[in-house]
Amino acid sequence: MVLATFFVLTFLGLIHSPAKVGYELDDARNEYMRQRAEELQERMMQLLLEIEEREKEQSWVHVGALLLSVLQHWLFWAYGGVALLFFWNLWLLLRDIPEDESSSEEESSSSDEQQNNERNPVEGRDEGRIFAERIQWPVQNIQVNCRVVQSMVGDLLRFTRQSLTNTFYPVLHPPIGVGSAFEGWSPHENDTVVYRLLVPMTAPRGHSFHLELGNEEELPSRISCIRVELECTCVREQDFENMVCFLHQPEEELRRNPEPNLLQTLCTGFYLDVHKTSNWFQQLMKRAYKFLPESARSHIGVLPSRRSCRLRTIDVFDRTLFIEIMFGVQQDDSAIFLSSEKTEAIFTPDTTWPQSCAVAEIKFFQYIKAHAQQDSFHLRCMQLCARILVGNYFTTYVLKTVVMHLLTTIPLESWRRRDFLQRMDDIMQYLHCCIVEKRLDHFFFGNEEVPEEIILPPHFQTSRPPNLFQHMAQEPTVHARALREFQELRDRLTRLLTFGN
Repeated sequence: MVLATFFVLTFLGLIHSPAKVGYELDDARNEYMRQRAEELQERMMQLLLEIEEREKEQSWVHVGALLLSVLQHWLFWAYGGVALLFFWNLWLLLRDIPEDESSSEEESSSSDEQQNNERNPVEGRDEGRIFAERIQWPVQNIQVNCRVVQSMVGDLLRFTRQSLTNTFYPVLHPPIGVGSAFEGWSPHENDTVVYRLLVPMTAPRGHSFHLELGNEEELPSRISCIRVELECTCVREQDFENMVCFLHQPEEELRRNPEPNLLQTLCTGFYLDVHKTSNWFQQLMKRAYKFLPESARSHIGVLPSRRSCRLRTIDVFDRTLFIEIMFGVQQDDSAIFLSSEKTEAIFTPDTTWPQSCAVAEIKFFQYIKAHAQQDSFHLRCMQLCARILVGNYFTTYVLKTVVMHLLTTIPLESWRRRDFLQRMDDIMQYLHCCIVEKRLDHFFFGNEEVPEEIILPPHFQTSRPPNLFQHMAQEPTVHARALREFQELRDRLTRLLTFGN
């Protein structure tokens, strides 16, 4: 190895051409170096010849000793030659500097400028950006999947509406995407995301829906009902041939009518039944899917559910999507629905349709998206909150309420990626203050910061906001547990920001 290095450096020293230099000693020094290299090579040859001659005369032991001695002499000359060539090449390099001083200064200034340009992007990143890039975010195609799911369910409903034209079942309207996936902050990977949609329903001809909100002190109402009433259609019989009036038609004619009214199919007593509606809708989806083009390339399965329609689709690439379809009746012309979604209660009667703000929430996030900066990081903040809540006492709805409050108080231009760390700290501080005060106001009640584009019922705007932490105010042990788990929540966030996963 040393021998190869020696010959390489010797070769470089011999071919080095100082074309730009005009010093008088150049030729003399070059000649000296060439002579010196030749002497070193001759010395090496002599040493190698001596080894061959002595091999014949001495034993292998003596040969080893001789080799060691020769190698020591050879290493001395080799290192001496390497050092000599190194300093000679260094001198030639340094000698060129005075002549090209002006051009060197220009190159140096341009090099410094280039280095500054390369450093600026790194120096321009603050801690928020660095921590955001460190986190291992879930791999998702949520926006694409949301469009696919909404389009597929819309096609199913169009076919279903055609089959229900001359019946007295509820009229189904285009689906509305709701929940974390459509809001854009789902914390799950692609294969575990649940895409939730709400299908608005209106009463069929000859019927009307009347919403009974139940206890006015409980907001949003959890024990709301949908009362179904028959309406007189005698006047409309002149415009629609063979139209039945369930109120004034003789019973014999009603018995001959092949289509029963809604009270006889999907109601318990005079109230719309969630379980019956769910079973009816599931059967519709099974029949409708057979007529879609997608049915030849994919498979759909209806999963058991008492208050919704849950679908599992598997496409030709063996990719699985989980879909949950809920049903709802709109409250006036607002973004509030009485829906079939589950409640926190252990048992919910089949005639109970809780008041839901899911559509108002998706409209809020759509409003923020339309007015925020293009690189806004508010959805990533919400996504990170959902990740650290896994297995914790607090719910994603609590953290979503905190984030919605802060989105209407902190300017939207301050939610960019560079502000990520500060915004996460704001979320934790806001949550901690709410726990200490034992109060977290519901976002859509008595809140003047709700965008005007989101239409709410009048009593939402005038009512005192419900306290989502009411259980903390009533039970000291719950409050103490919440304080302990908040510390665990903050520690979990610190670990995630530090290690990225």
